[in-house]
Amino acid sequence: PEEPVLLAELKPGRPQQHDWKSSCETWSVAFSPDGAWFAWSQGHCVVKLIPWPLEEAELCKTLERKGGKAEARSRAGAKEKTLECGQIVWGLAFSSWPPAGPRAAGLPCLVLATGLNDGQIKVWEVQTGHLLFSLLGHQDVVRDLSFAPNGSLILVSASRDRTLRVWDLSRDGRQVQVLTGHVQWVYCCSISPDCRMLCSAAGEKSALLWSMRSYALIRRLEGHQSSVVSCDFSPDSALLVTASYDACVIMWDPYTGEQLRTLRHVPLHPGLESGSDIHTSSLRSVCFSPEGLYLATVADDRLLRIWALELRAPVAFAPMTNGLCCMYFPHGGFIATGTRDGHVQFWSAPRALASLKHLCRRALRTFLTTYQVLALPIPRKLKEFLTYRSF
Repeated sequence: PEEPVLLAELKPGRPQQHDWKSSCETWSVAFSPDGAWFAWSQGHCVVKLIPWPLEEAELCKTLERKGGKAEARSRAGAKEKTLECGQIVWGLAFSSWPPAGPRAAGLPCLVLATGLNDGQIKVWEVQTGHLLFSLLGHQDVVRDLSFAPNGSLILVSASRDRTLRVWDLSRDGRQVQVLTGHVQWVYCCSISPDCRMLCSAAGEKSALLWSMRSYALIRRLEGHQSSVVSCDFSPDSALLVTASYDACVIMWDPYTGEQLRTLRHVPLHPGLESGSDIHTSSLRSVCFSPEGLYLATVADDRLLRIWALELRAPVAFAPMTNGLCCMYFPHGGFIATGTRDGHVQFWSAPRALASLKHLCRRALRTFLTTYQVLALPIPRKLKEFLTYRSF
């Protein structure tokens, strides 16, 4: 694939009333599941909601503005919105759209949850920018948020208070469960696309896997040598990736707890870095592409890397400074990254035409667990392919 190209960059203004050095980091970016909105925690207690053009030509036009002076508008006439959160924003998550079930009938189609510095979670209606809920319970920074992808309006939050909390927005934001088990700050939470599992990563060498039905701990995933800080499930829920300060991404089978492979972030130019200084490659973020054939990672060595599922070395690199987070556009084609200086950058990403084999595997693995595949009366090689063991 071609190297990622920087398509555009958004830069925040710097209000005088805030100490911008301490509050301008973009710790979180998010696309709505339908790709119609983009949210950006641009520091200074502000979130920008940008209506998203659906065609690539429009994308480039919208992103040409550098300082946000011109207001973004979509073809549907929606306008860019500024959400004043009152606290530094760390986590962002859009609900799945539209909400499912009769209980959610009275709720708006699309909401955005924001995790704040003081432990609050503020939930906003996207179309109007109105505040719907303030969820109280966490005692420290809400670092990450994840909505159940089935439209049930179940929200999971991860906090520096070492807990995860489960909220039901269809029941007026009621707190359903508190998950305890981490002994360090919780950095990341990710709900599997089939809504069976939840993975959480804290400043610990293991990630925790939870049941989304019983909220019981399923297993600890142990294999990293340093703090795990990011995690993501593949689109078919058959794979889980975790990224760590140890400069490695580990790909797991979440059903068995097996390590399937390790992606090591070695220096692009080995002569320029000391081999002992592993922190220059400390990972910040990992995410799957929408079709499940690629991964993107952001590390402290100033590189955005694209990895193909089948290979152990990156297939493309792009230079970026102070990257903190990355997320694929839901329909593929580009990646948004957030940086420590409050910028958002949009990069072209390889567009993959998935093979019929991969499409069949993805369709089957969406509803079959690893154990169910292994029990099928089919050849061993086919089982290995379906369980991602034939790399």
